[in-house]
Amino acid sequence: MPYHEFDCSTCIPERKKHAVVKGPGEDLTSCLPLGYLNTIPGSISERGCAYCGAKHVIGTPMKDVIHISHGPVGCTYDTWQTKRYISDNNSFQLKYTFATDVKEKHVVFGAEGLLKQNMLEAFKAFPDIKRMTIYQTCATALIGDDIDAIAAEVKEELPDVDIFVCNSPGFAGPSQSGGHHKINIAWVNNKVGTVEPEITSDYVINYVGEYNIQGDQEVMLDFFKRMGIQVLSTFTGNGTYDGLRAMHRAHLNVLECARSAEYICDELRVRYGIPRMDIDGFGFEPLSISLRKVGRFFGIEDRAIKIIEEETAKWKPALDWYKERLRGKKVCLWPGGSKLWHWAHAIQEEMGLEVVSVYTKFGHQGDMEKGVSRCGEGALAIDDPNELEGLEAMMKLKPDIIFTGKRPGEVAKKIRVPYLNAHAYHNGPWKGWEGWVRFARDIYNGIYSPIHQLSALEISKDEIPTGRGFMTQRMLSDANLSEEITRSPLLKQYDGKYDIIADLRRKTYPDFERLARTGAVATAAE
Repeated sequence: MPYHEFDCSTCIPERKKHAVVKGPGEDLTSCLPLGYLNTIPGSISERGCAYCGAKHVIGTPMKDVIHISHGPVGCTYDTWQTKRYISDNNSFQLKYTFATDVKEKHVVFGAEGLLKQNMLEAFKAFPDIKRMTIYQTCATALIGDDIDAIAAEVKEELPDVDIFVCNSPGFAGPSQSGGHHKINIAWVNNKVGTVEPEITSDYVINYVGEYNIQGDQEVMLDFFKRMGIQVLSTFTGNGTYDGLRAMHRAHLNVLECARSAEYICDELRVRYGIPRMDIDGFGFEPLSISLRKVGRFFGIEDRAIKIIEEETAKWKPALDWYKERLRGKKVCLWPGGSKLWHWAHAIQEEMGLEVVSVYTKFGHQGDMEKGVSRCGEGALAIDDPNELEGLEAMMKLKPDIIFTGKRPGEVAKKIRVPYLNAHAYHNGPWKGWEGWVRFARDIYNGIYSPIHQLSALEISKDEIPTGRGFMTQRMLSDANLSEEITRSPLLKQYDGKYDIIADLRRKTYPDFERLARTGAVATAAE
């Protein structure tokens, strides 16, 4: 197996087995880096912690909740507003973040009184919000503050509120993935089954592992509603606290991000007998397959096919326009966990891009297996790279663009490699047929931005040309295309609105006739 040793990491020999170059004819038995292990000392990992995984990734997208961190203010600040988890209640959970602001004196003398004071003040400041989640941090976990006891006291004083405690301090796992698991299990243990919902459809699902980044959840919700499916809860993007307490009444768990939320799906299957179905909202073909699977489960596949045909006919010409101009461009696919494999095959097959590297900071071996299997020969797969390894990989591979988070993305810009924010998006949503075209458009804009004509110059030594103007995007992207393509009446650039979510929120849907007989859903599913 061709392990790849970075020059910058020769002083950390343990890192060698965390990077692999996919060789000719190799399969996953011979081409897989080590993964999801404790960070090697000295590597300066860019991973998030378990607290971040619980609060930032999964907890915060719940929209009608006061999210309060019990710990130093830096923990809260680091997990505030860095992802665009929008919601249809004016994004309350994005605008406000809450912290007890633990100081050194609290570490010495205890911070339980401080926590209670902050909880009461928060409920008083926002009297319309009756739900709260409290997140444990390293500092308050180490001093032994009893958060559950304080939450019980506050609920006794304020009977109309409900409080969820998440004990997931930063040291509770090798990466943020440990926090995913903690909050999944805590929610199903303490909250699921405590509210009974109103069932309005014969086809009821929980949409799990979806966080409504720039409206992704609302795009998918539109498809489900057009199929006559009731989305009982979304775990957790744009989801409500009480809606998630009623997850036990769904007929099917539809799972998007398996890395962050498969745990609660598996528990709901064991405890309540709710089956799990993995889907993919990215890409024309994966999304089509996913909607048909859901439709087939309920016996309404014809409704899914109708949506697929309508959306494909509407958006395929625009996707093909971008594919002609992105064909052969090299991409480093460096997102989080599941996007590693949700995107790898789809961007190659549907956009013509070439994935030259994949990496994950917190993904498990299963994520890397899927990602590597969908890459071609010569692709570099890296587990938990540090900043220097990322720089060295970019210098070696010379990608045209990378998809990653903000921290490594800003580093890439310093060496004049454009990046798209794979975690929070640039101009999303990116799910759905139109969303996938928006993704292609953002890639096109990133690669062919005219500003690169200046950013590639070293102003301290390069001569700055003054006798000619800028080349436009079309001049750059169409230079080597045939006239048949550039003048094709069948291909067109994306011409959608800047904000496509507002219209979805105003949309009305048909009322499907309910099935009359008892057990009809089970019969359809069989």
